[in-house]
Amino acid sequence: MKAIQLKEYGGPEVLSVVEMEKPVPKGHEVLIEIQAAGVNYADTARREGQYVVPTPLPFIPGAEVAGIVIESGSDAAHIKPGTRVVSLIESGGYAEYAIADCRSIIPIPDELDFQQAAALPLQGLSAYHILKTMGRIEQGESVLIHAAAGGVGTIAVQLAKLFGAGKVIATASTDEKLQLAKEMGADVLVNYTHEGWEQEVLEATGGKGVHLALEMAGGDVFYKTLKCLATFGRLVVYGVASGEQSKFNPSSLMARNQSVIGFFLPQIMRKPELLKPSLTELLRYVTEGKLTLTIGEVHNLENASQVHELMQSRKTKGKLILEPGKQG
Repeated sequence: MKAIQLKEYGGPEVLSVVEMEKPVPKGHEVLIEIQAAGVNYADTARREGQYVVPTPLPFIPGAEVAGIVIESGSDAAHIKPGTRVVSLIESGGYAEYAIADCRSIIPIPDELDFQQAAALPLQGLSAYHILKTMGRIEQGESVLIHAAAGGVGTIAVQLAKLFGAGKVIATASTDEKLQLAKEMGADVLVNYTHEGWEQEVLEATGGKGVHLALEMAGGDVFYKTLKCLATFGRLVVYGVASGEQSKFNPSSLMARNQSVIGFFLPQIMRKPELLKPSLTELLRYVTEGKLTLTIGEVHNLENASQVHELMQSRKTKGKLILEPGKQG
């Protein structure tokens, strides 16, 4: 089979096409013929050796896969060949075939195609559990969502409204991106490239601050977001896109009973009782038309390095997809 592998850390050019043996499923594993694989910032962090946990070399990136089961291990015989499934895996998604644990796969509803299914797991589950599991969102609360036109952001805006948020405040860097956030259901739009954007957030909440904030930039954005937090407010950190680590005095949270919470999706992936029901619920939202997925560009597998360049240029909108069978 063909796969995209990195043998050293570096820029997009370290991603190379390799020929290797097709993996064989064992025990609870199934072998999936991949029809679509999602591309994420976590993949670029893996490639650069900057991921939250170490990336062993050689390494095949890719955590989101949608495809067809073609073979099952001895303890997964109940999963029949031909079943259309979607799954989150630790690695191996940039390939024609990949192994997944049968306990972490979800059948794809007939109404969804493989691209839609592959666009959902990582960013959908992140948005879901940041808001609900870690952020403990409650009916009527105000929510601040940074990078609201991004993959997690567009889904988080929609889920926040589905979960009963009273006011969703979306930030982005351009009017075009803010318009997309508005189309997703955001109530208040804030351009975070403007000086004093945090004051706009406070004004939108009558000076009280937001109950819940989603933060993935780090550095100055983290500090300003803390200033936007209400009494009993929760700030969930799920990335450091700026590369700037933030330092703060934890005792500063005491006066207003505030919380700063970390989120790392692989910890959810290790708990099937959290993963499967939430992914099933997300798929249902999509099939019922309650959740819109924004598919951006679709490329063939061999173009993985160019896709990484596109993603890191921050000029793309919507989900980037790799299709092993795509021509050209």
